[in-house]
Amino acid sequence: MPFVRIDLIEGRGDAEVAAIGEAVQRALVETMNVPERDRFQVITEHPRGRLVYNAAYLGVERTDGIVLVQVTLSAGRTTDQKLAFYARAAALLEQGANVRPGDVTISIVESTREDWSFGNGAAQYLVLPKEQWK
Repeated sequence: MPFVRIDLIEGRGDAEVAAIGEAVQRALVETMNVPERDRFQVITEHPRGRLVYNAAYLGVERTDGIVLVQVTLSAGRTTDQKLAFYARAAALLEQGANVRPGDVTISIVESTREDWSFGNGAAQYLVLPKEQWK
């Protein structure tokens, strides 16, 4: 299960914010073997000046259209899968939400199956058969 946090500078419309969340989810499904229904996202909008970024770090030009994406998911994806995810997410964000690829910053945080509880105080990944994880 990925848990996704998306941070933006406020001012986008509801449809654009929804398109951003959809693009990230679609990229996860297409590149990281994430089940389509496995969607948990927190999208937070910040006032200007409350989301701080370097406008030219590593030679990438960024604007206030920046979208910061942090994906926490179980360890085990390959480097190729991660690279494919970064590229696909940037492409889908540009196509579906009009986000410049230079404004897309992504961080992946890996965890183990024992680090997740999906409710009722249980560690479902440890006690449920894998076929029930979908």
